[in-house]
Amino acid sequence: MQRIGVFVCHCGTNIAATVDVSKVAEAAKHEPGVVYAVDYTFMCSEAGQNLIAQAIKDYGLTAIVVCSCSPRMHEATFRKVAEENGVNPYMVEIANIREQCSWVHKNMDEGTPKAITLMKTAVAKVNLDAPLQEGEAPVTKRALVIGGGIAGIQTALDIADCGYKVDIVEKEQTIGGRMAQLDKTFPTLDCSSCILTPRMTEVAQHPNIRLFTYSEVQEVSGFVGNFDVKILKKSRSVREKDCTGCGVCMTKCPSKKIPNEFNRGLNFRTAINIPFAQAIPNVPVIDKEHCIHFKTGKCGICAKVCPSHAVDYEIQDEVIEEKYGAIVVATGFDQIDLHKFGELGYGVSKDVISSLEYERIMSATGPTGGHIVRPSDGKEPKDIVFIQCVGSRCEPDDRRGKTYCSKICCMYTAKQSIMTCDHIPGAKCHVFYIDVRTPGKMFDEFYRRAVEQYGVDYIKGNVGKVTPLPNGKLRVHGVDLLDQKEVELDTDMVVLAGAIEPNPSIRPLATKLTLSIDNNNFLNEAHAKLHPVEAATAGVFMAGTVQGPKDIPETVAQAGAAAVKAVALLAKDKLKTNPCVAQPDELYCNGCSVCANVCPYGAITYIEKEVRDHGVRETRRLAQVNPSLCKGCGACTVACPSGAMNLKGFTNRQIMAEVDSVCQ
Repeated sequence: MQRIGVFVCHCGTNIAATVDVSKVAEAAKHEPGVVYAVDYTFMCSEAGQNLIAQAIKDYGLTAIVVCSCSPRMHEATFRKVAEENGVNPYMVEIANIREQCSWVHKNMDEGTPKAITLMKTAVAKVNLDAPLQEGEAPVTKRALVIGGGIAGIQTALDIADCGYKVDIVEKEQTIGGRMAQLDKTFPTLDCSSCILTPRMTEVAQHPNIRLFTYSEVQEVSGFVGNFDVKILKKSRSVREKDCTGCGVCMTKCPSKKIPNEFNRGLNFRTAINIPFAQAIPNVPVIDKEHCIHFKTGKCGICAKVCPSHAVDYEIQDEVIEEKYGAIVVATGFDQIDLHKFGELGYGVSKDVISSLEYERIMSATGPTGGHIVRPSDGKEPKDIVFIQCVGSRCEPDDRRGKTYCSKICCMYTAKQSIMTCDHIPGAKCHVFYIDVRTPGKMFDEFYRRAVEQYGVDYIKGNVGKVTPLPNGKLRVHGVDLLDQKEVELDTDMVVLAGAIEPNPSIRPLATKLTLSIDNNNFLNEAHAKLHPVEAATAGVFMAGTVQGPKDIPETVAQAGAAAVKAVALLAKDKLKTNPCVAQPDELYCNGCSVCANVCPYGAITYIEKEVRDHGVRETRRLAQVNPSLCKGCGACTVACPSGAMNLKGFTNRQIMAEVDSVCQ
């Protein structure tokens, strides 16, 4: 029997408001093995930790139960106290009487009995706990950054500047991401390219950074500090080392009517193309789907006119295998499909466009050279309506959009309206909005500048319909909630501020990395406050809009934070491994492979081994667990039909002891 100390935390009034903590401590004194029990205001504080340390010495404690908040918060804290005072850290159990008890009950009559029950289950389990020892695993001193937008670029540069090797994998043919498509940035109206392209060049020239553009992560295995990654490097059909980026091939290519994805389909490109002038690498890609040579075997003009003889139709896709110690996911965002909002005219009229399409029109590198014109006739608009929150802040039952605020729309709409007035003197801009949200530094001043200096007409209300008129104009049917009246505006163009969502590639990538995602496909952090850039999978970090809507400064800040976390990991020569791993019982294992099939980490393999069963020696096929790969998820223990699989620290006997304590 263990000598157990039970420590009940008030957590200020977080627990004590709906749980009688003194009764919980008193009830603990009557549990088997408990030799000391006490309650304290803040058990995680220095004084609370000293209380535990002193009790270990005074009462010879061999096991500890702390009734407090979630183990995600302070389990490591209490394990460290135990270890420093001679108690095995895995002889510490946390009874979560805050999130699972006090926060879900309204009064002590409900909260106290439940807290006592949770305490009893922890005591029952710790009585059966056994000391566990952590193992060690080496760390590969190289990081992988998935995504080459501003988040991935900043993360890679920060890691590389600390002296570690970094590989960037970008699925597009150039780095730069969504920021490369912007004209200017709020609230300072800096040129987006002027900020971004020097960083892109720095990445290309950094001795510690390798670029894998036009590439995708194909497979990920391994564990923190030792990830094995397969990268599919797709064929450009152009030799990068020979190409000079002169562009002759693009001017001669006969396939010229392909919608330009970089310009959001507002103009056309050729089958061999470079998305924009500052692309890195400045090497074209042949679009095999539209290339005449790849479709018919004819043409071949680009190869004939290339002065460097860099075009090579025989280049094949390549799979690169590399080891990494840390992975940072920075796959960025896209706008939702606005065709779902047909009542607003998107897809019906060419002059109803998305905010990102409007960015390309305003940009000097865009399809119109920075001249704001209507897509339908190329004429300069004198009146433009901006509609906010298209697909954002929708009702939960509206499956067309998102319930969350996309965060950046209010500010970029203010920016676009200011820039419109600068481009077109005398232009009139109207903005339909639900609420104006300007939470950043100098953001509210920027919004007021649009209203007060440029005279942008902000109308609080929704737009119900946009109707094309015979004269080429658009009639906007809306409502003004402040004046409580219906509004009809005849305008030249309508710009929709569409909701942003994670890049569609994140869902299959999350599966490969065993990451947790929320209902909107954003990655879940390990802890919203304590670990905001760390994924639930150890060794994987996140940066930028892959975790939630963000503006550029916030994205860069989070990229720096992710880089620091990755460097802290890479700086270690060895990592301690979790001892709470699966363990097969050779006497019961029949080699059926069920456990291996359900293991999400590939930690279970099989060996042929001679065993003695009832005095008889025989060779059996037995399960074998790699403790470095196992994450202790318990899937195998549930699936094993013979009950041969057990989880150290969470054995079947321990779990049943917890259940029995509840049923008493």
